[in-house]
Amino acid sequence: MLVSLDIRDMLIIDRLELEFRPGLNVLTGETGAGKSILLDSLGFVLGWRGRADLVRQGADEGEVTAVFALPDDHAAHAVLDEAGIPRSDELILRRVNRTGGTKSAWINDRRASGDVLRALSDTLVELHGQQDDKGLLNPRTHRLLLDQFGGLDAQVAEVRAAWRALSDAGKALSASEARLAAAREEEDFLRHAAGELEKLDPQPGEDADLDARRRMMQAGQRIGEDVTRAAEALGPGEGAEGRMGDALRWLEGVADKAGEALDPAIEALNRALVELGEATQGVEQALDALAFDPGELERVEERLFAIRALARKHAVAPDDLGAFAGEIRDKLAALDKGEGDIADLRKALSVARAAYDTAAGALSDARAEAATRLDAAMSAELAPLKMERAVFTTEISETDPGPEGRDAVTFTVATNPGAPSGPLNKIASGGELSRFLLALKVCLTKEAEGLTMIFDEIDRGVGGATADAVGRRLKRLADEGGQVLVVTHSPQVAALGAHHWRVAKAVEGDVTLSRVTPLDAGDRVDEIARMISGDVITEEARAAAKSLLG
Repeated sequence: MLVSLDIRDMLIIDRLELEFRPGLNVLTGETGAGKSILLDSLGFVLGWRGRADLVRQGADEGEVTAVFALPDDHAAHAVLDEAGIPRSDELILRRVNRTGGTKSAWINDRRASGDVLRALSDTLVELHGQQDDKGLLNPRTHRLLLDQFGGLDAQVAEVRAAWRALSDAGKALSASEARLAAAREEEDFLRHAAGELEKLDPQPGEDADLDARRRMMQAGQRIGEDVTRAAEALGPGEGAEGRMGDALRWLEGVADKAGEALDPAIEALNRALVELGEATQGVEQALDALAFDPGELERVEERLFAIRALARKHAVAPDDLGAFAGEIRDKLAALDKGEGDIADLRKALSVARAAYDTAAGALSDARAEAATRLDAAMSAELAPLKMERAVFTTEISETDPGPEGRDAVTFTVATNPGAPSGPLNKIASGGELSRFLLALKVCLTKEAEGLTMIFDEIDRGVGGATADAVGRRLKRLADEGGQVLVVTHSPQVAALGAHHWRVAKAVEGDVTLSRVTPLDAGDRVDEIARMISGDVITEEARAAAKSLLG
């Protein structure tokens, strides 16, 4: 429920504080007095998109604060939870509009976005008027309104779930068919690649191991050649050992003739031959250690080059060949069992479609039954509004299946028997349209509990007994729905209000301002008399006003 509205420096309002109450609240006043400004200001604080030039001339910024009372089960709490704003039994919305065009909003003193305000507004306020293209006149809302009237939320949720399952099944089948088609296009390649990889069977880390072995054997080959030459240079025959042996034999052969002169040389040669033998032995041992099979080097190089060539062919790292082989095996396995999978998915799709058809069919039947009840309820409401000859029909036609079923719902009307039916806003005149909207709202009121309902001159174009019937329907809405705000020019409607304000325009200095005054019993007589007779209030008008007020 809207508790209060505080407006500062908006259009021709410098400061206005209003406190609203449950029941039927009426706002009256001459045309141009500023009644629409109140609605513009309320729409502004609720985040509605409207006129941009709201700041009062001469002011730097305008500000609107609205306070709502929220019971524990109010739908606004879910929006607050989603926005991370703590729950409270009082909701304070404040929004500032600056002359530069920037806007700032707060919800319970926390900064908030316009999107959050608009989400809250859907749970707080419902505006109806002759240009009600956002609500009851918008054909896109008719299916939702019928579902709300029929209490079909659970069945709609069931259809949505069935539609999601059907969509998921269709997507799964399409994806599987696409994968299978792609796999078939590359089947020859996959099988050839799988054969190559299986034959080579590369192992993780094998590339690095083979490369290290190859480098070691290549190095051993180069060292072995030099060590062999060293062994030949040290060995017998033409080597150092052979030459030193020849030298020793020559010296020993003439030693007895040289006395002791050759003894040191002979001893040194003997020692040298011993050490030379040790060196030769060490070189031979080194040769044994460095010995390798050239065929092994060739085999290592062949496998190393084969692994690297296959890795380049498939654009993967050598160590990833094993994983790549696994991917190919998976694709081939999917290809081999693809038809079976697709058959299963087609069966699942068929089951999902049958489930959707069943749920959608049941929802269509429920909508047809709800439409019959709504048409009867509308017929009962139109008669007191002096439209007993009008025929309201809820038309249901089949449309493309979707998450809300396969029904298109349109509210149509024929203003007289035998006249063609058509959309509300195409067939009905202004006054008739107002009454149709009011009757429809009365029928749907039980689904709008907790909302503050605002009717902007919905009684325009009607008078007398019809206006009285409109007022009584508005009062019924207020009594059943909690709170109704009505902007009206009808004295019959105004007289039925539980609370009454007069909006008037005043000139103070060079500034035109709008003032809103709550009316007591005596003031109400004067205001309703003015609405009856104009600026000059006659005694007859006063008497009529008192009669209307009862």
